Amino acid sequence: MTITKLACNHCHTKVEGEFVSCKFCRLPKDQLEFVEVFLKCRGNIKDVEKELSISYPTVRNRLEGVLHSLGLRNEKPVTSQDEAQRYEILSALESGQITSEEATQQLRKIKKKL
Repeated sequence: MTITKLACNHCHTKVEGEFVSCKFCRLPKDQLEFVEVFLKCRGNIKDVEKELSISYPTVRNRLEGVLHSLGLRNEKPVTSQDEAQRYEILSALESGQITSEEATQQLRKIKKKL
């Protein structure tokens, strides 16, 4: 889609031609809202987690999706629920919430689904 007319609401000046919108203007509404929260939190993923009530892997996946939409990543974003579960298991292991044996069992369950 091409923008063909710009108009000033105050002085009613109109300019016609072909104009290109910015990369951010082309983002879907949900990604634009995510970017706003991300910027509000100054890129602190923990703060984004709290603000949106989502997990760390979900924040990372949404960020990867935005980067892909903006053309800043060549590869496709990770969107798999299994991948998000792996990140959560490894985060729980790293923070000491679960043992290595529990992490291994949980990761094997995910692998069996594949």
